[in-house]
Amino acid sequence: MGKGRLSGAVMASVAACVALLSLAFASVPAPAQTAFDRPGGDYFSTPVTSGDPEDCALLCERDRRCRSWSFSYPDVEGGSAVCWLKNTVPPRVPGSCCISGVRGAGVIEPRVEGVETSIDRPGGDLRNFELKDGEGVEACKAACTADNKCRAFTYARPGYVGREARCFLKKEIKPPRRKAGFTSGVVR
Repeated sequence: MGKGRLSGAVMASVAACVALLSLAFASVPAPAQTAFDRPGGDYFSTPVTSGDPEDCALLCERDRRCRSWSFSYPDVEGGSAVCWLKNTVPPRVPGSCCISGVRGAGVIEPRVEGVETSIDRPGGDLRNFELKDGEGVEACKAACTADNKCRAFTYARPGYVGREARCFLKKEIKPPRRKAGFTSGVVR
C-alpha cells in the first residue's frame, strides 16, 4: 500500500462509522425553541389552563399524529394559553408569543446569567408594579438594580397575574419555585 492511501477495508470502516454517527445525531431530538412559532400544520388546539409549555410538549408526546407543537402564551385580552398540535414540522419563525418544538423534545429554557426562567420567588415583596407595553424582564431587573433595598425580582408575563406584565421587587431572597410564565433573579 502506498503512502497516504487507505485500503478498501479501512475506507469501508471509516464510511460505516460516519454513517452510524450521523444516524445517532439525527435521532437526538432538538430542544424546544423559546421565542419561536411554527405556523401551519395544525390539526388540534386546546387551552392550557396551567399556562405551562411543558404540558403542550407532553400532549404532543401522547398523540401519535403529532410531529411538532406550538405553545402560545396567554394574551393581554385575557385569553388563556393555547397548545397547537401539528401533523407536520413547519419551519420556525421568530415570535415572542410562543414556544415551539418537535415531538420528542422537551422544553429547555434559555440560560441567561442572573435570570431564572420559569421560576417564581413568592413572598418578600418590597413593591410591585405594572410594566409598560413592550417592557419585559430586563426592565424589571433594571428596576431592582436601581433600588438599593431590592435584593431580588420576579417578572410575570402578561396573562399570568393580570392582563399586563408585572414586576415584583423583593426585599428578601426567597426560595425559587418552578412556575411557568415567571422569570426571577437575585441582584444582591
